[in-house]
Amino acid sequence: MLEQAYKPLMLEELIEVFGIGEEEREAFVKLLQQMEEDGKIVQTRAKRYGVPERFNLVRGTLQGTSKGFGFVIPDAAHQDDIYVHLNDMNGALDGDLVLVRIHKRKSDHRRPEGEIVRVLKRGRDRIVGTFRRLSSHFGFVIPDDKRIPADIFIAHELQMNARDGQKVVVKLHQITGRHSAEGEIIEILGHKDDPGVDILSIIRKHGLPEKFPEEVLAEAEQIPGEISEEEIKGRRDLRGRTMVTIDGEDAKDLDDAVSVERLENGNVRLGVHIADVSYYVKEGSALDREAYERGCSVYLVDRVIPMLPKRLSNGICSLNPKVDRLTMTCDMEIDPEGNVVDYDIYPSVIRTNERMTYSDVKKIVVDEDTELIERYRPLVDDFRLMADLAKTLRQKRLQRGAIDFNFAEAKVIINEKGEPVDIVKRPRTIAEQLIEEFMLKANETVAEHFYRLEVPFVYRIHENPDAEKLKAFYEFITSFGYSVKGRPDQVKPHALQSLLEKIRGKREEHVISTVMLRSMKQAKYAAECIGHFGLAAPFYSHFTSPIRRYPDLLIHRIIREVLTQGSLSVERIDELNEILPDAAQQSSIRERIAVDAERESQDLKIAEFMMDKIGDEYEGIISSVTSFGIFVELPNTVEGLVHVSYLTDDYYHYDESSYSLIGERTGRIMRIGDKVRIKVSGVNI
Repeated sequence: MLEQAYKPLMLEELIEVFGIGEEEREAFVKLLQQMEEDGKIVQTRAKRYGVPERFNLVRGTLQGTSKGFGFVIPDAAHQDDIYVHLNDMNGALDGDLVLVRIHKRKSDHRRPEGEIVRVLKRGRDRIVGTFRRLSSHFGFVIPDDKRIPADIFIAHELQMNARDGQKVVVKLHQITGRHSAEGEIIEILGHKDDPGVDILSIIRKHGLPEKFPEEVLAEAEQIPGEISEEEIKGRRDLRGRTMVTIDGEDAKDLDDAVSVERLENGNVRLGVHIADVSYYVKEGSALDREAYERGCSVYLVDRVIPMLPKRLSNGICSLNPKVDRLTMTCDMEIDPEGNVVDYDIYPSVIRTNERMTYSDVKKIVVDEDTELIERYRPLVDDFRLMADLAKTLRQKRLQRGAIDFNFAEAKVIINEKGEPVDIVKRPRTIAEQLIEEFMLKANETVAEHFYRLEVPFVYRIHENPDAEKLKAFYEFITSFGYSVKGRPDQVKPHALQSLLEKIRGKREEHVISTVMLRSMKQAKYAAECIGHFGLAAPFYSHFTSPIRRYPDLLIHRIIREVLTQGSLSVERIDELNEILPDAAQQSSIRERIAVDAERESQDLKIAEFMMDKIGDEYEGIISSVTSFGIFVELPNTVEGLVHVSYLTDDYYHYDESSYSLIGERTGRIMRIGDKVRIKVSGVNI
């Protein structure tokens, strides 16, 4: 049907074309029905079958907005997102898999526009919200997610005796239009102010799994907690090599270890040793199916929802110190300029010497802490070599144009009751950077190796920015006196990186970086290698975290097959080509859900942290200016809005060209980066 010469055929004609016998007829009809349900083919009113694009239809996932309109992100990577007006949503919700009919093709300044003609698969049928009882006969649930366009009507008999103001989970029955939906309450989470209900609401809203199914736990229990001599056969024994893990203080799933060694020729051998999770999680097993569904581990403020059961993630797969562990190793020989001149990828067995933390490595390398230097005496030279190597690799990466944002990340500290007690900036010291650089280098090396071998693989891709968004960004920065070399549709990453270097330390750094980031596309997983724009890397894949990311686990499996068998059979290549695009898409979707849930849990706790600060005054910096007010960021990264109605000393006009508010009488100007003193007047959790 994808062939140019294909003319849409009816069922009987297709049966004739394929020479389908009577005994196969039923299976063939079922296959067509399934493909139609999945939106891979469509049947016209004239009962003819063809692929959607022939009928001006596109299959994709809907991203809703709080304003009611949305964008369909097509399955095909090369197609533009399609704008859908709120009157053309036809009952589709954020996250739904849909077919959209295109009304207007893309023009110079506008993306294509369309109307949703069919919801193929609901992204979710459970909604979290607050119950409001309006009479003895019915009530409504007001969704927490503003992208759900309608309050949900709940008949009296479907309320589970929920009380007014309680947080509930609703199963959607139907959406009949933009403003009307019906459903039933299936779970009462508790009153919205009860302890723990806030995070539980986020878990339910994003459909995150809380428990592992029994069969998955049973399978995990079958895996031995120790490694036998038999399992080590056929692996390179690296137990004599000095190596460490370096992670945050609270990390429990240690999936990468590193080693360095100065070679006689002056080069450095960098070893990146990754937990061999694919050895334990077999393709098609209950563990594998569950990991596929979860896609990744989710790190909420107060808990981790792991991709694999603890017995694996914190046990046999975690590279704990001074015990034997099975790994997949990528050894790279790196010259003084930071080029990988030789490498080797192979299964190994290791025994790490120490479990190091970022803060201790920083104290040794930067602060020259005498106590720690004495304690880790045999490793100190290795840490210094690692730091030097990381600086070389980083310099090399920035020279080729990799984009390096300098955002301060907040970490919310909570007590055992789940209450936020402090907000601190996450440090980004040489210790964090060296692990980052080593993992990036291993990911690139593995991706290029398997790309050259022409085996099916999963890549981490980052497409070039959308020219329209970039054009708007170019116009935005002119008001600050900056410009970027090159046309928006032909931009190179190093042009954007050189802008970031120009604004480093300036008061407008934060806002320009934020707007630049928003004008880029999101990185995702794909079965084809089209490079990574942000890293300025032609080959990139995720190899280093198979405990917590499914794509890493997938490629480990392929690596093992290629290494043990020498090559893949034609049948296996066909099979992988069939399953990898879907697995990549599923992983990308799950990653977005995880990021949204993590961000939401953090925002929630930040708001909660500020609850008892109402009336307090702080110094802050204007981080953004809009027609309705200014956003101010405090030193602890908390951001709040000062509405124009609170600016009572004058009447302020918004000047769009300079992104500033200007007082009519006083001429006072409020710009991004200005220091201001604010008083906290309210918090809305």
